[in-house]
Amino acid sequence: MNEKTKNIEDGLKSLIEQTYLIEKEYKILGESYANLQKFTQGIVESLGASLWAISSSGEVVLSNDKAKQIMGILDEINIQKSTQEIEFQNRVYAIKITNSMQNQIILATDITDEKRSARLVSMGAVAAHLSHEIRNPIGSISLLTSTLLKRIDDKNRPLIEEIQKAIYRVERIIKATLLFTKGVHINSNKFDLSKLEIICREAINQYAFSKDIEFKFSGFDGEICGDINLLDLVFTNFIFNAIDAIEESDDESGIVSLEHKFEDGLHNFYISDSGVNLPSGAIFEPFKTTKLKGNGLGLALSLEIINAHKGSVSVQSSPKLFTITLP
Repeated sequence: MNEKTKNIEDGLKSLIEQTYLIEKEYKILGESYANLQKFTQGIVESLGASLWAISSSGEVVLSNDKAKQIMGILDEINIQKSTQEIEFQNRVYAIKITNSMQNQIILATDITDEKRSARLVSMGAVAAHLSHEIRNPIGSISLLTSTLLKRIDDKNRPLIEEIQKAIYRVERIIKATLLFTKGVHINSNKFDLSKLEIICREAINQYAFSKDIEFKFSGFDGEICGDINLLDLVFTNFIFNAIDAIEESDDESGIVSLEHKFEDGLHNFYISDSGVNLPSGAIFEPFKTTKLKGNGLGLALSLEIINAHKGSVSVQSSPKLFTITLP
């Protein structure tokens, strides 16, 4: 083999080795790029917001799963404004747009809960102020109607009794509103469950309704430890909701059932009625109601009181059943 041939072979061998080396480095570079992409995508997915990267031609070059669920919001965004708020699919989003080289980065953060919380705080403050303003004149009217009831003749007595029932309803709304805005603090004592039944039956006599409703109480014996004044508010709230559900139904009569059972060391109260079905959506949200009458505080406050007692409330839609569990 002459020297020229040997040089060619050595050069070819060196070229092959370099090719293998380049291929190996390219493979390493490819793996590094793939890992970088995976790492970047992991960061994008871990964001608590929806993210898009939009090229200069308007093409989406990067997005996370949250963004893919609300792609339609891109049509609502004004790309000329760096910050904005947009309502989309009954949710509120804070939009922030930044530029990175040739791409636009769009970030959409769901602020619905924050907006709702701020609105509830504002509504609560207004409600508390109005409740304070209304409490004194309502107290005076209540005193006057009680005095009038002792002096009026029998034919006008039903009219005054209806006024008293209306006042009772307003007083309950005031009490619930002030309790909700100030916060629930329980004063727990042991008492007989029969006393709770008596209080509930007395409250029923104070509530205005037009249909023939049968009230069934069962198992209200034994003792329980709790704040009877707050639990009175809870159970009468559920009873009044049951009455309202029957009033809204097409039937001329109805049944409200309250059953107590002591099971596995817990007090379980089962409340059901023959009225209209439960509305869809969150029924324990404050100031939100689908009822013909009501302020939307009853169930929300009841849940807060039960939670303060270390208990729980569960809901079954069909058949309609509320279960209150207390320790």
